[in-house]
Amino acid sequence: MAAPMLWWCCPGRRFAFARVGCGSWHRRGPPTGSTSTGKRGQSSVAQQPHITAQKPRKGDREWAAVVGLEIHAQIASNSKLFSGSQVHFAAPPNSLVSFFDASLPGTLPVLNRRCVEAAVMTGLALDCHINRKSLFDRKHYFYADLPAGYQITQQRLPIAVNGSLAYSVSVGRKPSQMVTRTVRVKQIQLEQDSGKSLHDDLRSQTLIDLNRAGIGLLEVVLEPDMSCGEEAATAVRELQLILQALGTSQANMADYEIQRQINELENGGEILNETRSFDYKLGCTVPMRDKEGKQDYRFMPEPNLPPLLLYDSGSLPSGADPQQVINIDRLRERLPELPRVTRERLVRQYGMLPEHSCALLNEVGLLEFFQNVIKETRAEPKKVTSWVLNTFLGFLKQQNLAVSESPVTPSALAELLDLLDRKAISSSAAKQVFEELWRNEGKTPAQIVAEKKLELLQDPEALEQLCRSTLEAHPHVVMDLKRGNPRAINKLIGLVRKATLGRADPTAIKEVLERQLSS
Repeated sequence: MAAPMLWWCCPGRRFAFARVGCGSWHRRGPPTGSTSTGKRGQSSVAQQPHITAQKPRKGDREWAAVVGLEIHAQIASNSKLFSGSQVHFAAPPNSLVSFFDASLPGTLPVLNRRCVEAAVMTGLALDCHINRKSLFDRKHYFYADLPAGYQITQQRLPIAVNGSLAYSVSVGRKPSQMVTRTVRVKQIQLEQDSGKSLHDDLRSQTLIDLNRAGIGLLEVVLEPDMSCGEEAATAVRELQLILQALGTSQANMADYEIQRQINELENGGEILNETRSFDYKLGCTVPMRDKEGKQDYRFMPEPNLPPLLLYDSGSLPSGADPQQVINIDRLRERLPELPRVTRERLVRQYGMLPEHSCALLNEVGLLEFFQNVIKETRAEPKKVTSWVLNTFLGFLKQQNLAVSESPVTPSALAELLDLLDRKAISSSAAKQVFEELWRNEGKTPAQIVAEKKLELLQDPEALEQLCRSTLEAHPHVVMDLKRGNPRAINKLIGLVRKATLGRADPTAIKEVLERQLSS
């Protein structure tokens, strides 16, 4: 969850109202040095004495955000972090709960190797230092959906620390005006998820589903190095792409909050110390739990789990069973091409603009669609890029569809671009064909062109005669052109195209008209 801090700026004075873990606002002097985003219940900034100040009038100051993020990503694993229970979305309530998940006495945790590997690979992708020794801790708090009364996490010594995440943001009106910025990664740690509480307001009761209890989470803590919601959203999207490329998490995330806090402060309210959740239907955050009281999580070492030891090729014990140890170097070799490298390759390989490479990666499945079209068409990569990002993506957004839901396949678009490339149809006809492809699944571009009679006029003599007839029928336009109006030629081209029902190439029409006018 984001942990923004809004700066109040006024002439001669500068204060900050710092949000503490979705909490209250404190006034303090200008910051000295960096601050770090804390754990839940801990301050994301250095604690300062609370000072009561007269609230400025609305409109007398500007608010500037300082954003840090604490992100929880569910690990893509077939089983939970410390038990063999399956991980499956939308399973019947309490159908995926082991004795350990229900916290029955005498049950012990067994660490999931897949979850450890996911944490290490994520740390490597974010240029973190991987701790050869990390520890597990108990974090105590009471929720009805946490049957043990504590959560196993990594408070003292997490699995990865001191990394960085680079992301690109637009700094001007043009999409090409982009700069690369970096946010520090404080740490990455493994921890359990809790269960789910289902509140029935009509019956005034709460039902508990423990299917989610014990699922492995990656907690990624980003330092408060970002200055606005746009930067935070871009950084989260970059992290999402990295996790998806690694296969360590499906990484479904959302970001919202700063404007709500500004509005609250501007209207004389105060920011409560609470945990909030994003409601997709309402499009805003809603309160979940009050955290006004000081939390004492009573962290203690987890007595049922030994230290987690990792090795590299140089420190690997001789004769060690590969199934019983984790080799960091082997995991480094398995790292896939990361999004930053993919964007650079697309720019280099296809000559596309950097912002186009970003757009291809930012939409799930769009890069794969683009690459499949490239494989099947003779059209230039720049033309394919234009069609995919402008026409294809535009139709998807109009219909609010994912790439996987598109009625137009890569093969169909490739065939359409081939027709356009060999000048069998005009650009306007190609757009008509695409619209028909979108509406009528099953038809090929060639079939649509034949049915609609959209093929370009291939008879040069017929085109010569149509152009000559157009010049003779519109002498006032010809006279306008000879008087120096350059737009008159476009009028003549349009008239010829209308006579051919759009089947003549505008470039060919212009060449014939210019030749006839000069003769």
